[in-house]
Amino acid sequence: MSMTDPIADYLTRIRNALQARHKMVDIPASNLKKKITHILYEKKYIRNYIIIDDGKQGIIRVFLRYDSEGNSIINSLQRASKPGRRYYVGLDSLPRVKNNMGIAILSTSRGIMTEREASRNHVGGEVLCYIW
Repeated sequence: MSMTDPIADYLTRIRNALQARHKMVDIPASNLKKKITHILYEKKYIRNYIIIDDGKQGIIRVFLRYDSEGNSIINSLQRASKPGRRYYVGLDSLPRVKNNMGIAILSTSRGIMTEREASRNHVGGEVLCYIW
């Protein structure tokens, strides 16, 4: 069975693992998911990640991050652009997430990046998700 929205599945797997307080979650790999995971790692939303080669498409093992009280660092993962309704923004209307306390991940002509990187590179694109 084909999956119509792999990014929503990716976000849901992380959201469910956080709610169940798991230390890690395994996600089927793709280049787009690898780039999003790398951004989450750079911005300190996850502890670490590894890519496991299983001879097929591979698996991304994401190690989730919690604070000293056991609360998740990620409060919310929200899908912006969907297969039925794409959401594109220009340079002048890049989103601000929670007054710049969160990040928006965009797919631009120069690759996958946060809204701040898109602003620095003077590009717009498709808003994939919001994370705070």
